[in-house]
Amino acid sequence: MHTELSGPANFLPPPRRGGGYLLYLDYDGVLHPESVYFYHRRGPVLVNAPGHRMFEHVDLLEQELKPYPSLKIVLSTSWVRRYHGSLARVARHLTPGLRKRIIGATYHSRMDEHEFAEAPRGVQIWADVVRRRPTSWLALDDDYVRWPMWCRDKLVLTDETLGISAPHVLDELRIKLASTVRQ
Repeated sequence: MHTELSGPANFLPPPRRGGGYLLYLDYDGVLHPESVYFYHRRGPVLVNAPGHRMFEHVDLLEQELKPYPSLKIVLSTSWVRRYHGSLARVARHLTPGLRKRIIGATYHSRMDEHEFAEAPRGVQIWADVVRRRPTSWLALDDDYVRWPMWCRDKLVLTDETLGISAPHVLDELRIKLASTVRQ
């Protein structure tokens, strides 16, 4: 495993839960279209996505993860920073089955929020991988910009509008889940 690290996870204590099989989960562009905006007093709103709704693919994700009960979720969505690290608040939109799998987030309250936000998503996730030291992991995300080359094969790149429901994305997710999680 590549272990060089600089950036958002430096000098943090190890997480309470590490190891095992992990899925790093983004929301926008994964569970619904990426065009979500946060409005003061209204919260997140999906815009410019006719025919779509917020969290429209949570049931699909839960169904795809059912054969892998040992797989845990780490939230890699910017929603965690938006809600000041409140996992309960961020996870309330997920199904109870998905909420039970959540063990943490890539953003931690001890991190410098600005430094974390400046890091590319792949670096944020890699920093968490270094901290948690999972047996194996995958990331579901529509952001592929500046992902570290050594872990790009762990990314299931989703469609920014169709998310995980795009047929080619769902096929790749199934293949990578089967090869990542040993039951």
